[in-house]
Amino acid sequence: MGFSTVLSAAVFGLKVELVNVEADVSNGLPMFHMVGYLSSEVKEATDRVRTAIHNSGMEFPAKKTIINLAPATIKKRGAAFDLPIAVAILTALGQLEQASVENIMILGELSLDGNVKSVTGVLPVVLEAKKRGIKTCVLPKANALEGALVEGMKVIGVENLEETVLFLTGEAKINATLYSSKDRGENLEPPLDYSDVYGQAAVKRATEIAVAGNHNLLLIGPPGSAKSMIAKRIPTIFPEMTREESIEITKIYSVLGMLEETDPLICTRPFRSVHHTATKTSLVGGGRIPRPGEISLAHSGVLFLDELPEFSREVLEVLRQPLEEHQIRIARAQGTYQFPANFMLVGALNPCPCGCYPDLNKCRCTEREIQQYIGKLSQPFLDRMDICVEAPRVEYQVLKEKRREEKSEEIRKRVSKARKIQQIRYQSTGILTNAELEGKQLEKYCRLGKKEEQMMRQAFSRLGLTARTYYKILKVGRTIADLDESENIELRHLQEAIGYRAMDKKYWGK
Repeated sequence: MGFSTVLSAAVFGLKVELVNVEADVSNGLPMFHMVGYLSSEVKEATDRVRTAIHNSGMEFPAKKTIINLAPATIKKRGAAFDLPIAVAILTALGQLEQASVENIMILGELSLDGNVKSVTGVLPVVLEAKKRGIKTCVLPKANALEGALVEGMKVIGVENLEETVLFLTGEAKINATLYSSKDRGENLEPPLDYSDVYGQAAVKRATEIAVAGNHNLLLIGPPGSAKSMIAKRIPTIFPEMTREESIEITKIYSVLGMLEETDPLICTRPFRSVHHTATKTSLVGGGRIPRPGEISLAHSGVLFLDELPEFSREVLEVLRQPLEEHQIRIARAQGTYQFPANFMLVGALNPCPCGCYPDLNKCRCTEREIQQYIGKLSQPFLDRMDICVEAPRVEYQVLKEKRREEKSEEIRKRVSKARKIQQIRYQSTGILTNAELEGKQLEKYCRLGKKEEQMMRQAFSRLGLTARTYYKILKVGRTIADLDESENIELRHLQEAIGYRAMDKKYWGK
């Protein structure tokens, strides 16, 4: 009988804290007591672990057993500590050597028959383990492929407690799980394509510019004008994700338990379409135990809000800070949680309740109804939309002709080239796209000539621009110039950028 310690980890938001699972087994009044600032699900491990050890054919004598999860200053939640607790007890009983569990991270939930069940948050835990110099991770078999995404880490997938013990004692050899591109799905081609959309050349052009610079986009038009159809195809023209981007997004989905067991790595840009009944918490994240929301799930991808005026004003206003800072901070008594939020916002709305305005021959809405409807979008919110474009009703002749439309792959090539230009320009600055420019960076990279300066002065006065919208125009102009492979922002680039800013003035008159 004696003392042992096993290494595990706890996830708080996306942050990982290492946890030492300590076990002390000694003579005395038979008991099983756990300490270390534990939640109720962790405390319930006493029954799961005791029963799992018995049902795995191992001895658990009636002794005084104390388990401590250190440090005691952070609250431990979830059932991922079951397996390390069981291993710590068996080590303290002498059935395992302490040396056999040194420098090994262990995670897993135990069922009563001793099987090891999957847990959430494995990827961030394994990444942290590698950062701390740990070489081996023992994980549930169902999570092994997810853990193997971390290069240079030996990941051992176990199916039950008995197999875990045999591996640690050296009686059974379990090959490390390896991840390769062969593990990905066979068909990675997106099922949607821009060639499915007939007409709407101006809207497609606007989305191309928006993706090239990661600018926020607002689509206005009557029902059936392909606003949603175009929005759903926006991820197909994004540049391919780097492995770093894939890992970062996969971490978020891992914490929420949204990964596929057989294909855990997310290789396509997220597209999150949120219903207008969504709450602030579901959008931003939070709750009693803060978790990432839809904004973070759309990180490095697209957050699509259809029927914008149907969202409550409070929900829309919470988007303002993430759109500027590209991250979300949620403060709680036990600490501050931080989630990534660098996404492209795409909003769509009808111009009035019936959807026919400004066609006064069809629109039956009163001026007050129209203003009340679109007035739900505040000016500060509109100021954060870089590009506003009108999607007109598609004519019958356009649908009937079915002429060849440009494919997503063709647009993606131009977008990728523009992103590459930005990558080279902003190397070592911490900036990825034009949308992130601010302060002195704007002055340096968005300089205007005399003619362009004169045009901006006129636009600022006539359109009643704010300082924020003025800089938005410069950023969009910079992106249009990049698509044109132009070193300077020329008059034609600026004219197009101003045109996208002027569209919302047509409807809001501000």
